[in-house]
Amino acid sequence: MSTEHLPSTERLPSTALDARLRVDRAAFTLDLALTAAPGEVIALLGPNGAGKSTALRALAGLLPLTGGHLRLDGRLLEDPAERVHTPAEERPVGVVFQDYLLFPHLSALDNIAFGPRCQGRSKRAARAEAADWLERMGLADHASVRPGRLSGGQAQRVALARALAVRPRLLLLDEPLAALDARTRLDVRARLRRHLAEFEAVAVLVTHDPLDAMVLADRLVVIEHGQEVQSGSPAEVARRPRTDYIARLVGLNLYQGRSEGTRVTLPDGTVVATTEEVDGPAFVAFPPSAVTLHRERPQSSARNLWKAEVIGLDLHADRVRADLAGDLPMAADLTPAAVAELELAPGVTVWASVKATQTHAYPA
Repeated sequence: MSTEHLPSTERLPSTALDARLRVDRAAFTLDLALTAAPGEVIALLGPNGAGKSTALRALAGLLPLTGGHLRLDGRLLEDPAERVHTPAEERPVGVVFQDYLLFPHLSALDNIAFGPRCQGRSKRAARAEAADWLERMGLADHASVRPGRLSGGQAQRVALARALAVRPRLLLLDEPLAALDARTRLDVRARLRRHLAEFEAVAVLVTHDPLDAMVLADRLVVIEHGQEVQSGSPAEVARRPRTDYIARLVGLNLYQGRSEGTRVTLPDGTVVATTEEVDGPAFVAFPPSAVTLHRERPQSSARNLWKAEVIGLDLHADRVRADLAGDLPMAADLTPAAVAELELAPGVTVWASVKATQTHAYPA
């Protein structure tokens, strides 16, 4: 909904979502601050057990806060200190669950019309609105089809339409592409990106897939152990990871130490040479593709050279990921031909070199 022509007293605030989510459980505490502007898509990333689903359930009203607050478009929905708790069914929130949870006995049309009907719209108006959403999703000819006869991609689109049909001010997506096969995922991800770009309220996406997050979100919030460890645009987070989890997620080797000029010294004394000057606590990172392996110590101009042992080899598409232990534990990407030529196998000793120009140093 555009606010351009609303009277000043009805204009939506510049911060549509203002939340401090505190949830205390027996062996876990979530303490997370979230803010978002209208139209912003936030992706929550983190390892299993980090608190992503807990945060989503708290936003939906399915899990009460033990502290903090939740405001949406300036309206206070929850604040334990003020004894305010808006039930889930009264919140202007739409949810797309991982397994979609469509009503099996209703057609695609009536699944989408269910929400508007609950909001008081007539059956005719609700079904007309549902038909419009099916048209937008490219499913107009599936109006009478029940969920059991829909493909995974079709069911996902019906679930998204059902969530959007209630005109939510907050859209929550819980691993919305997880149940799809690889080919369907590409198509549905592209469609979802288009719909989220047109969505004028706030969307919060929970996902384990970094590509989903990078493609769909305006901002990433990375959670570990119930707290934010890093946030920023996908490009910022990918370029400057601050934890091992994020580095693995975006495919980088990451180390933390102390930098003097263009030399980063790690806690064990290992030195990584860079071309970027940083003084003080620093991270240094490089991609596995920057690592060159040799069976003998090379006569190389690379300023970074370490002895290592191959501890694992895994095939990823047309590349082989080599896990190395030694002076500097790291991952290296090679072609299958290079693996064969070097006769690599677990237990083989190699030399790993990385050019200083291929490393990236930044303040810790």
